[in-house]
Amino acid sequence: MADKTTTADAVVARLSSGMTLGIGGWGSRRKPMALVRALLRSDIGDLTVVSCGGPDVGLLAAAGRIRRLVTAFVTLDSVPLEPHYRAARERGTLELTEIDEAMLLSGLRAAAHRLPFLPVRAGLGSDVMRVNPGLRTVTSPYDDRETLVAMPALRLDAALVHLNRADRAGNGQYLGPDPYFDDLFCAAAETAYVSCERIVETAELTKDAPPQTLLVPRHRVAGVVEAPNGAHFTSCTPDYGRDEAFQRYYAATGWAAFAGRFLAGDERAYQEAVAAWHGEEEHP
Repeated sequence: MADKTTTADAVVARLSSGMTLGIGGWGSRRKPMALVRALLRSDIGDLTVVSCGGPDVGLLAAAGRIRRLVTAFVTLDSVPLEPHYRAARERGTLELTEIDEAMLLSGLRAAAHRLPFLPVRAGLGSDVMRVNPGLRTVTSPYDDRETLVAMPALRLDAALVHLNRADRAGNGQYLGPDPYFDDLFCAAAETAYVSCERIVETAELTKDAPPQTLLVPRHRVAGVVEAPNGAHFTSCTPDYGRDEAFQRYYAATGWAAFAGRFLAGDERAYQEAVAAWHGEEEHP
């Protein structure tokens, strides 16, 4: 099996402006934040981002990297609406395609199966169809003749996900309560990149966990990055929970001040700055 280990900066070097980028995780849970921070260190922009949005979307929107966002929501969970995303929307700096969660799921499934669309009931009878006039309906060819939404495939140029464990070949494992859509993001993408808390030997993946936790197969993965604490400040259960204190600080702080203190250096500098911030909070 090929060794696919790489670095966050090397992953970003394989991306380019104008891409359609899928970002895994859910709200403020298990987001590939180390990869997002590496993306912010580059000059890549004009992105179409597909995400169950959290601070990944907030950071990229605040930095002006998103041209179009496809999402069902953008939240920090304990903060209902991501504030930096909200500010970008109020400024009108990005286009928004807002759809139902089931429609997002169907769009990823269609792309994963290399289909042009999948029929879905979600969206019917709601304003989703009004605010997305490009959506079409189809009629069932069977006796029921039911009208359904034809959810177009959400084809991705690249996907970024964060998992608990992975091996060097790219097999990715989640150990928390929910896979989210990470496997579908990888399947819907031309290339997929996995960051993880720890790279382990292949045999160790199923030593203390069932094979069902092997969420992402190696043939879908182009690169693996070992990134301890790489989902911070989002949660990565059971390795760590959400850093609620830091998230509240992020939500209440202006973009320039936050970026200047925490995003000016590399990932090590970020982790050191966060530790220093916690020290100041504990010993003001």
